[in-house]
Amino acid sequence: MQNIVLLVAAALIPYLVNGINPAIVMSKLIYHKDIRTLGSKNPGFTNFKRVFGNRYAWFVFFFDILKALFPILAFRYLFEATSFGGQFGAAYVGLFSMLGHVFPVWYKFKGGKGFLVGAAAIGCVDWKTGLVALAIMLVLLATTRYMSLSVIISSLSCPLSLLYFCHPPLETEILCILCVALLVFRHKENIKRLLKGTESKFTLKKSNESKVENNN
Repeated sequence: MQNIVLLVAAALIPYLVNGINPAIVMSKLIYHKDIRTLGSKNPGFTNFKRVFGNRYAWFVFFFDILKALFPILAFRYLFEATSFGGQFGAAYVGLFSMLGHVFPVWYKFKGGKGFLVGAAAIGCVDWKTGLVALAIMLVLLATTRYMSLSVIISSLSCPLSLLYFCHPPLETEILCILCVALLVFRHKENIKRLLKGTESKFTLKKSNESKVENNN
């Protein structure tokens, strides 16, 4: 009975917490605009940065990671005391955290793409797998400047890296694969644009922030 309560709580609480979207909240509070109506219309770090510039974009970046990190670590600790184990707990909570971010009940089930939440999750499941994924993403981003391509390829590496480093139980590996499948699915429009050669490239330079502020 205790395990059932834990599984329900570990699904519901991370889902609800991660449904709160920093990009949406900050675009409305600071710029009095809705990021879901601007740029690519995706309420995430990359679109927020592209539309509003650097000033607050990195707050979105870190808040997206932190809102996933705290519930995942807390529940991993609780799962350690059960037969499921901490690694399974981190993967399980990670999946529901991603579902909350991607399909948030607070915003009519229309959310972001889940990469930063997923990155926090895989880092909690196994830090070595997380580092490999981060290295792949940074190399691809530096060479191609396509954030979406870098995210997709680095995410696809995670199930293989996890098998190599940890030899996890089957259920943990399945959860990891489901997380990657969800992330790739949410990038389907990016994949279409990559194939057409119309995908926007990522830059650290200042974007449209002053233009947006002048229009407020």
